Amino acid sequence: MFDKLETVEKRYEELTIKISDPEVIARTNEWREYMKEHAEIEPIVQKFKEYKKAKQAYEDAKEMMSDPEMKELAEEEMLSAKEDIPRIEEELKILLIPKDPDDDKNVICEIRGGAGGEEAALFAGTLFRMYTMYAEKKHWKLEVVNENETGLGGYKEISFMITGKGAYSRLKFESGVHRVQRVPDTESSGRIHTSTATVAVLPEVQDVEIDINPADIKLEVYRASGAGGQHVNKTSSAVRLIHVPTGVVAECQTERSQLQNREYAMRLLRSRLYEIEKQKQDSEIANARKVQVGSGDRSEKIRTYNYPQGRITDHRIGLNIYQFEDFLNGNLDEMIDNLIAADRAERLKGEE
Repeated sequence: MFDKLETVEKRYEELTIKISDPEVIARTNEWREYMKEHAEIEPIVQKFKEYKKAKQAYEDAKEMMSDPEMKELAEEEMLSAKEDIPRIEEELKILLIPKDPDDDKNVICEIRGGAGGEEAALFAGTLFRMYTMYAEKKHWKLEVVNENETGLGGYKEISFMITGKGAYSRLKFESGVHRVQRVPDTESSGRIHTSTATVAVLPEVQDVEIDINPADIKLEVYRASGAGGQHVNKTSSAVRLIHVPTGVVAECQTERSQLQNREYAMRLLRSRLYEIEKQKQDSEIANARKVQVGSGDRSEKIRTYNYPQGRITDHRIGLNIYQFEDFLNGNLDEMIDNLIAADRAERLKGEE
């Protein structure tokens, strides 16, 4: 680990010189890349300096022990440094875990009602409301890209984009099957039903990150549909893009202009194709080492929302949350922080 830290520190010093060089500054793109790398490794370098300082303090205090007048002070210094060193070592191990390159990206979320008919569609609506409120708390921008509403106010499916710093790093663990256990409003006998909805969280990707041949895309236009109101257009402004080689489909019907819908659909298509490639890579990693938390497998049942017991259970980490209404009102940070910590521990184990 320490050889790696020495290498990172040396690279940081090189970058510090580069980003101050007027010739490099004049090459804007190159300078921007150096600045980004410099900012990414700076926390590691600062923590490594803190480690070396604690080690030095320990050695200095050890030398002072031979002086009877300084012995008491030296013992305090040694004890303090002895506590600091292992703590800083653990923090350095975490900082050295390779960062997910998608963490800082915006996200495209897709929620689909699963097993349970109308009740599943209503639950999809509950989840959409939950993520909308979470985005508001984080001061992120949310835009609906595509929606297929049901008559009772639920969604067969809804796609939306969330724009904000670190959105993917916080939301990526939401991918999977969400299960609800509750008495539906439509159920007269008061029996508890179990329904599901599937959530997919995709990082938004740029043109340069995935190569799509325009000749492979089939464009279809149609009239927007829905339960009624402003989303139903009289003109064929809704857009469906089909990637012929893979059969992947992306639709957008929320904008009035066909051009805007096509742009949003293209962003969605890029993210879906990127996710397919990413899943392949993740599967290869998982074959070598099972990653419990961050697999993002859409077929995996990740969470149960039990209304009668007022309990939300995340099955990946065995966490139960009883602040039921708070959670559904977008207070997701306790759950997400625990998922991030579990993922970090799993990856740290893999690195070792």
